Amino acid sequence: MTGAGKYDDLCTQAREAAQAEGAILIVMGGNKGQGFSAQLPLHLIAVVPQMLRHVADEIEADRAHIPPMG
Repeated sequence: MTGAGKYDDLCTQAREAAQAEGAILIVMGGNKGQGFSAQLPLHLIAVVPQMLRHVADEIEADRAHIPPMG
């Protein structure tokens, strides 16, 4: 999707606060529902899949240390 999304303002705030070249924001259970916003220059788009795999690996590793709920 291109153009402004429902969480684009929050993504802009995060990107600017971090003084980052790009940002991806994923929202789960937000006040506007699920969604995401990505603000990336073209040269960073190519690294997104690798970065997301790395993030997923870290989340799975962290999950192993969280006791089961219920």
